[in-house]
Parts: sequence; C-alpha cells; structure tokens
Amino acid sequence: MNRPLLPFASMVLCAAVTLAACSPQSGTPEPTAEQQKAQADAATAARNLETYRQVLKLNNDEMVVTMGKDIVQRFPQSEAAKEVMQTLPAIEKRYKENSEKNRLASMWTYQVAPMAGGTQSTASIFSKRDDGEPVRLVLRRHTSWGQSAFLYGSKPGFVCRGNCTITGRADGKPVRIKAFTPDGGEPALMIRDDKAFITLLEKSSKLELDVTLKDGTRDETLVYEVGGFDPAKWQPLGKAAKR
Repeated sequence: MNRPLLPFASMVLCAAVTLAACSPQSGTPEPTAEQQKAQADAATAARNLETYRQVLKLNNDEMVVTMGKDIVQRFPQSEAAKEVMQTLPAIEKRYKENSEKNRLASMWTYQVAPMAGGTQSTASIFSKRDDGEPVRLVLRRHTSWGQSAFLYGSKPGFVCRGNCTITGRADGKPVRIKAFTPDGGEPALMIRDDKAFITLLEKSSKLELDVTLKDGTRDETLVYEVGGFDPAKWQPLGKAAKR
C-alpha cells in the first residue's frame, strides 16, 4: 500500500542531497559584514601605502603630508599607518617650516624704479589689520637721497609734531623709535635712525608700532611680520652721477 509513495520519497531525498551540495560547508562560513569591511580597508590601506612610497621618491612634501595623514587618520591601526609614521613626522615638520618661511617671504615686495630724477630701490611690507587700510613700511635707497626707512599711510597721515617717538615692541621687547614728519606733507613718518631701525628689523620676527592717526586722532598698533625680509633682494644703488 505504501508503494505509490516511493517515487515521491525519492524526489524529496534527491532535492535534499542537491540542497546540501549547494550549501556552504560548515567549516568555511561566509565572512560577516564587519570582516568584509576590515578586508576592504586593509586592501585600500595597502594600495594607498604603495602610492605613499612612490610619492616619497618625488620629494614633494605637500603630497607626502596629504597622503600620509590620510592613511594614518583612516587606518590608524593598520600596518600601513605604522610604516607611514616612520617618515611622516619629520617631513610634516619640514613642510610646515618651509610653508611658514614662504608665507613670510611673500609679504615683502622689492622694486627698483626711476624716482624724482634718480633711481630708487625699495623693500616694503604692509601692516596686518582687521579693518581699514594697512600702512606700508618702506625701506628705501635712492641715488640722490641715500637710505631711509618710513611708514606710509593714507591721508591725512600721522600725528607727530616735529620730532616724535614711536613706542612699540620687537618680538615682545619694548622699543622706542625716533621719527619725524616729512616737509612735503606726505602721510608718512620718517624713521630718524634708519640704520639702527633696519638692524632691529633684520633681527626680529614681528614689529608692533604704536602710532596716532590724524583721522580722528586714533591710536593704533601697526603689526608687521617682518621675519621674511631678505636683505639680498633689496638692491644697493650707487650715487647719481654729477652733472
């Protein structure tokens, strides 16, 4: 009576065998989502490390720092990050120092041009200000007038009756600088002892000069980041030929 059931039982048995054959083996379970991410991260870190090694050969500090920091931040526990940290700190330090050096140097402008019947060579830098117009600090050599240093702003200029004293700080240390206003009425303050002032500037990273502006008689501190001054770019000039 049970014979009609045999074909059906055989089909069920075959299906079970087929399903078992297609199922993953118990000894090799599929990786979890977390494991898959870890494997993908490891592969990406390895690829990025190879790129980092190639960039090192180019001697491009900016690219090295960018790539290296990305590896360390994204894969902090990886072998790639450990290798990167063997070289990255020193390169990043050098990159920051050179970037700051270039930033300071770019603040200065050097020019040689005809001026009032002669030739002048100037080195100039603008003050740092959060509002209003900056004031230019100028070092000048002129074939007829010689060497000078002065502040040059916008009209109406500075408060200085005849001779006056500019108080300020050179890298935080107090300084007093004698100055005077030019006879032509320009909005300028001429430094009385230009040689001493230039020597002070060459030894300083930051100058802070306290001045009073005629515009409403306002007291203001002019800040100059002078550390990028390059004396070699401020060209010396001979005296003008006598006629």
